[in-house]
Amino acid sequence: MVHGSAAAIVDTRGVVRGWSEGARELTGYPADEVVGRSARDLLTEAPTAEAVADLVGAVVLRRRDGSSLALLLTACAVLGENRECSGYMITAEAPGGPEPTLAGQAFQHASLAMSVFDASQRYLRLNDVACRIMGVPQEALLGRHFPESVEDRLAHRGWLAHLRQVVDTGRPVRYESFTGAPALNREHAWTTDMWPLRDGDGEVHAVAIASFDSTEQYWARRRLLLLNEAAATIGTTLDVVRTAEELVELLVPRYADFASVDLLDWVLGADEPPTALEGDVVLRRVAHASGHEGTPEAAVRLGETDVYPASSPPARALREGRGALSQAGEPDFVRWVAERNARAPAGRSYRKGVHSVLAVPLKARGTTLGVAVAVRIAHPDDFGDDDAVLGEELASRAAVCVDNARRFARERTTALALQSSLLPRGLPGQAAVEVAHRYLPSGSLAGIGGDWFDVIPLSGSRVALVVGDVVGHGIPSSATMGRLCTAVRTLADVDLPPDELLTHLDDLVTHLASDDRPDEGGEVAELGATCLYAVYDPVSRRLTAASAGHPPPAVVLPDGTARLVTLSTGPPLGVGGLPFEATEIELPEGAVVALYTDGLTEDRDRDVDHATDELCRALTAKTDTLDELCDTVLKAVLPEEPGDDVALLLARTRVLGADRVATWGVEPDPAHVAVTRQAATEQLAVWGLEEASFVTELVVSELVTNAIRYGEPPIQLRLIRDRTLICEVSDGSSTSPHLRRAHAFDEGGRGLLLVAQLTQRWGSRQTGSGKTIWAEQSLEPPDF
Repeated sequence: MVHGSAAAIVDTRGVVRGWSEGARELTGYPADEVVGRSARDLLTEAPTAEAVADLVGAVVLRRRDGSSLALLLTACAVLGENRECSGYMITAEAPGGPEPTLAGQAFQHASLAMSVFDASQRYLRLNDVACRIMGVPQEALLGRHFPESVEDRLAHRGWLAHLRQVVDTGRPVRYESFTGAPALNREHAWTTDMWPLRDGDGEVHAVAIASFDSTEQYWARRRLLLLNEAAATIGTTLDVVRTAEELVELLVPRYADFASVDLLDWVLGADEPPTALEGDVVLRRVAHASGHEGTPEAAVRLGETDVYPASSPPARALREGRGALSQAGEPDFVRWVAERNARAPAGRSYRKGVHSVLAVPLKARGTTLGVAVAVRIAHPDDFGDDDAVLGEELASRAAVCVDNARRFARERTTALALQSSLLPRGLPGQAAVEVAHRYLPSGSLAGIGGDWFDVIPLSGSRVALVVGDVVGHGIPSSATMGRLCTAVRTLADVDLPPDELLTHLDDLVTHLASDDRPDEGGEVAELGATCLYAVYDPVSRRLTAASAGHPPPAVVLPDGTARLVTLSTGPPLGVGGLPFEATEIELPEGAVVALYTDGLTEDRDRDVDHATDELCRALTAKTDTLDELCDTVLKAVLPEEPGDDVALLLARTRVLGADRVATWGVEPDPAHVAVTRQAATEQLAVWGLEEASFVTELVVSELVTNAIRYGEPPIQLRLIRDRTLICEVSDGSSTSPHLRRAHAFDEGGRGLLLVAQLTQRWGSRQTGSGKTIWAEQSLEPPDF
């Protein structure tokens, strides 16, 4: 071989038997001075073992002129006539010399950084790219340990560990790292392949290495990772500020050293968006983050507004609708930094060392919401076009989440305002019960639900307790809740029993669902609700309740025991086809009835029975007022993060004793009207209500006369002294009277008209045995 490649024939004892011209040129020894001598005599250090294997691998050869030369030797067995090994052909290539072989040329001129190390991590060979990366010629590195050629040895520990792994295992490896190099001004990403070089006996004597600069691919993967992470981490809540914080937390410190999000004021309020964004722009800072503690780069505090000049990157990004890049040295950049520094707090320089700024608009559904700004200080690279594309993509995703949060907040505010306007703001005082209530709107992503409650005064000092829950969330549910709440009050005014009232309410919900279908051929819209309607009578001390798919009420007796009322629960409203049944229980004075919606006890992470037991235990807590008991119950039973609205209504029962109620049986004879009227007048005197005698006599006369004339026995008169004076006449007929106006010459027909004019209100209600006509007169509220 010639031109820098050398070959020799060595027998099994290590004696040279052949010497090529290339070997002569490489070493300076002619063939007659070498052939017949031991090949080991040519090495600078004599091997300890007499074996041809010692001549394979990385060696240092002594030239004829006395200089040394590092070589990589390989051996190939030479077979004799009987196919037995008679010797070896040893070949070597001189480092740095001309490369006559195709493989040698490929190594030297490859675009990858390629090198060869011996088993002790000493340089044996480098190609041109590797030398440029190291910043020195090949001769300066040959024979040196790798750790001696780099400054940061700790950063290259993984590289050395993989090189030793190849030597120890004889298997190739691929190693990825992000480190610097002596001749490079910043860290690069490297993909390195290492594979073993073996001698004739199959032993690993060196490691070949090829390193690819994968920095562009590295940053591309990082950008893709950021996009994937953005999909999972931005928009986890429907909160505008939190969404902005999630964006800056994603950007810092991997993408930027400082990042901020500024929004237009209308995004945080109810105003409409501006029609144009020209000239200087006013923005409000909602989030920022920094790689340094305390965010020293921020010139604007959170929650403050700032005026951004038309030439600044944020204003340009908003005006142009795309990312705005600005680098150190550009006039706009210099003005921007100077203006920031002028407005920074005393003693705090704005973004010292900043060299690149990227501002991207936050746009969603064609509407501009604000701008995100990313700043690089310690990061060595300026923002480029690829970074601008990534920033716009991240900002676009964040903007959609911000807009969703803004829309949710607006709808939630509207739904809550609607809900509050429909719920009773102040419950009137009742002789029958003392009440306290709580309503907690849902804070979940589902939005405000359709929970409601009500306390409705009824005739005869009775009171209706109502609680309900509309399926769904948002404004439609709140609107449906308002319609049902109004319907319940209307039906309660008719004085229907609880089971009949729920039947009418069920029909109403069915009709509402039919009215909401898109067209005549469409399906009925899904609309449903649950409702519990209960009526308490302080005279009889009886509570009558019926449920349409609603949780049963809980009752706490004066002795401190609590239990759920066993109800025959009917289907939810809107299902139809099944009847509702009423349950009646007798309660002592001072019992507490608790009505609630399922948001209090039902949660996917806990057992309903366990939550109900907690409710009963919490209701037995010793408190001074019902308001305190409401707070105690919510604190003990409510989940940490309720997923639904919660309505709680507590009512403590009162009793109207015999001293406040007077009852008389009436004979169905007109002659007994005067006797009955006289008895009523005497009772008023006992109660000290003589001033009400005149009107009461007229009312008793008219109602008793009508019962005798048009009703059926048995007839009964009852006076109740409550906050009003109530006169009730009951008979066995189910026919209700109707108010009509008599003509000028009619002799009758004016009785009920007089009753209506002289009393506060009047009405009739059906009973199990007939009907009751009642009228109320205003009195000074009694002391209870």
